Amino acid sequence: MGLEEEIQELEDEIASTPYNKSTEAHIGRLKSKLAEKKEKLEQQQSSSGGGGGYGVEKHGDATVALVGFPSVGKSTLLNALTNADSETGAYEFTTLDVYPGMLKHKGANIQILDVPGLIEGAAGGRGGGQEVLSVVRTADLIVFMVSVFEIDQYDRLSEELYKNKIRLDRDPPRVTIRKKAKDGLSVNSSVDLDLDEETIKSVLREHGYVNADVTIGEQVDLDRLIDGVMDNRVYLPSITVVNKADLIEPDYLPTVESELEDRDIDPDDAIFISAEEKRGLDGLTERIWEELGLIRIYMDKPGRGVDYEEPLILREGDTVGAACEKLGGSFDDRFRFARVSGPSAKHDEQQVGRDHELADEDVLRIIARK
Repeated sequence: MGLEEEIQELEDEIASTPYNKSTEAHIGRLKSKLAEKKEKLEQQQSSSGGGGGYGVEKHGDATVALVGFPSVGKSTLLNALTNADSETGAYEFTTLDVYPGMLKHKGANIQILDVPGLIEGAAGGRGGGQEVLSVVRTADLIVFMVSVFEIDQYDRLSEELYKNKIRLDRDPPRVTIRKKAKDGLSVNSSVDLDLDEETIKSVLREHGYVNADVTIGEQVDLDRLIDGVMDNRVYLPSITVVNKADLIEPDYLPTVESELEDRDIDPDDAIFISAEEKRGLDGLTERIWEELGLIRIYMDKPGRGVDYEEPLILREGDTVGAACEKLGGSFDDRFRFARVSGPSAKHDEQQVGRDHELADEDVLRIIARK
């Protein structure tokens, strides 16, 4: 029996086994085996030339992947937002390669990738899906693009990303595993877990852990536990863009909003646009900026004053040390201290060290050794 057949057999058994306390450990073992076999199949496909990816080189301050079904309007949107020239057409599979474009906003260069339209079964390799998904995994933000008349496309898109180990709009599970030489498995938790200890241990054993201390810091179900044990998932933020909004009749809008709510998408959070008519693009651009968590740092350059034209682009939470690293050269090695004015400073020209956390539109001057 090949790996594909083994995977299908496991999926069928999981689907046909009723979930309750008495079957929980058994289902946990089945799901763990399934995750391992899928991992093995992916490695085989990669080594044989399948799922190698497009090798798109990342440029700019952040990367955004436009994810959608064929002919939903991704190429048109890319061309409207950036300097790209992605072929467009009102038929499926116009885009057969990954097209990058550069969105310039508030001094930042944001790379937008128009990836080939995802179809059902992409995670299993259909339609070059593995190559597409390998590009998506490297992005900093996922933009789901769906047609206003086909909101249900979101279900299939998110399912394909989930199958390819992409977890959206959530933090990694607080599961830590520390191997040890003896004494078996020990489970500790800071919350009252719904999963029983034997179920947790059975999952760990399926993944090769015999002696280890396991600490769980949140309520987890089986899938989330396996995610924490596998430790190869990608956690990315996402936003949903509803295209062709110019075609919505007023009496159809409540239907659209209801379909979004059915998928736990707040209609006020979704971004309604018309890529063809270039409507709603300013709001989309600003939302991309916010979701990426980018901040502008204006450098006070000796003898030249403050450069407000080309800010240093960092992420929320970044420190003076991160600024030194991004500036490159010898700043990091020669750093003495820095002076900061702006939102993060207690007063103008505050003297700070590497650990000082910067904020959007701070002015930064680095004092370095000669």
